[in-house]
Amino acid sequence: MARLRPRAAAGTVWYLRLIALLNLVAVLLTPLRNTVRHHSEGEYFTPYLMTTGLATAVLSLFLAVAMRRRKRAAWIFNLGLGGVTFLLYVLALGWPGENHYNQHGFNYFSTVLTGLFMLCLVVSRKEFTSKGDRSNPKMAVATFFGGLVVGGTIGAVLVGFYNTLSGASLGDRFRYAIFRMITIDPSDKVLDVINVPSWLNAFINAMGAVLLLLVIYVAFRSPRGKELLNPEDEERLRELLEKQGERDSLGYFALRRDKAVIFSPTGKAAVTYRVVGGVSLASGDPIGDPEAWPGAIERWLAEAREHAWAPAVMGASEEAGVIYARHGLDALELGDEAIVELDEFSLDGRAMRVVRQAYNRVKRAGYTVRIRRHGEIPEAEMADLLSKADRWRDGQTERGFSMALGRLGDPADGRCVMLECHDAQGELRALLSFVPWGPKGLSLDLMRRDRETENGLMEFMVIELLEKGAAEVDLERVSLNFAMFRSVFERGSRLGAGPVLRLWRAVLGFFSRWWQIESLYRANAKYRPIWEPRYLLFEKSSEIPRIGLASARAEGFITAPSLPALFRRRHPRPTAPVAATAGLPTAERGGKG
Repeated sequence: MARLRPRAAAGTVWYLRLIALLNLVAVLLTPLRNTVRHHSEGEYFTPYLMTTGLATAVLSLFLAVAMRRRKRAAWIFNLGLGGVTFLLYVLALGWPGENHYNQHGFNYFSTVLTGLFMLCLVVSRKEFTSKGDRSNPKMAVATFFGGLVVGGTIGAVLVGFYNTLSGASLGDRFRYAIFRMITIDPSDKVLDVINVPSWLNAFINAMGAVLLLLVIYVAFRSPRGKELLNPEDEERLRELLEKQGERDSLGYFALRRDKAVIFSPTGKAAVTYRVVGGVSLASGDPIGDPEAWPGAIERWLAEAREHAWAPAVMGASEEAGVIYARHGLDALELGDEAIVELDEFSLDGRAMRVVRQAYNRVKRAGYTVRIRRHGEIPEAEMADLLSKADRWRDGQTERGFSMALGRLGDPADGRCVMLECHDAQGELRALLSFVPWGPKGLSLDLMRRDRETENGLMEFMVIELLEKGAAEVDLERVSLNFAMFRSVFERGSRLGAGPVLRLWRAVLGFFSRWWQIESLYRANAKYRPIWEPRYLLFEKSSEIPRIGLASARAEGFITAPSLPALFRRRHPRPTAPVAATAGLPTAERGGKG
């Protein structure tokens, strides 16, 4: 049975895929549609879920997807509906009478095929362990009946306007619309009094398909993962960072409070993640002792499979990628992180001439930089910094998840470093904020500047940190921005680059007009950094589009529909693990934009 269960589960998935394909063909081809309809309404019956409806085709396809993800709710749905169908078929075959159902060989074929599907369901019962949200069944039923009422009403009104025959009552028109939504053809009983254009029939069918999509989504959606970082978890993470924080430059970003955390059985390691669109999206390396990483990774993967979430990791290092690969995840290189060692950085030499000239030009203009820990900034000054940071933000959408802390000025982040750039008149013109990377490292979190300042201001501030950071904040290394697909831009511009590589570089250059992909690489390359590769980790290649969409939502490239800005607080105050200073505002979502 242990060997048969996975095969039986796969058999149910392929059956549903085949039925979805046949239903779609029946919708498109009139002869097949008429044949299936004749079998359904006459003395024949068809295999489980085989109809002429577009809605049934969509239902079969989504059930196949849910069964492939081993969702328990989909198994229960198929067992209930398929069991009733199979029982009715058996009773029909055993019903006495002449020229009845038991006189047609196709009915035996449909019964056997449906029975085999049910047998596969029973055999593979233990394979379907993924849990759904407890509110899904009630919401699905309410959505179905509410959608039928709304769609039937809209359809009845439109049929009343465009019907070319007379004698149809409101009930006939409503029933016509309901049948059209459920199946591609209505009952013959109303065809004598209703005749409408083909486009109206297609519109009503489309409403049925949309309703079914919505019901299926509500019925089989995965839990949203509402358990976010609490003060106790954050305190434990800070203890792990205190011991092992220098291993990963992205480690401090695990303290984002829109993430959840899973600890290893020993408590010496943890994986932080966020559930977005059914994807359990972790970022960076696990926190803590590498020897305990497998325990945390196993627990994270077990929870993802329990709730049918697709596991994925954004921005893992090569060391962590090897550990994740041992647990069944595959890797795809995302890009490179720019790391500058202070003892190796210098403005001398021909290669640094452009940067040196820009730095000297800004310095001659009278600009100065002040470097302080967040904990050293008085409350009133921090409030003024937050106000200007909000004013300089480019648009309402903040970007950043894997490499952004998501808050500024929180009292718990006193070890973060702030760079304030003032002009010759003493006016604040730009801000840079860095999070700790171990005891002697920093990782870039937030960049903001007045748009009216001259070019090169950010480069001036970074160089000031690289030259003075060792004395000011005991600094040895700095992690700057992440450059996606850096190797494509670098190798694609070399002599002898192949046509595929040049085409890929051109495509990325085109999208850089909106997402600053190439410009970030160019900006980082100025400092001649050490490039550390970062990887996207995933379990199945088929999940990459879904993971990409979830990552884009998490990073802020795609904004999901939400309440209007009028009803949304601009700066929600997160709960800090320690007593927060009263009256201190907290900037929303830092980001490196």
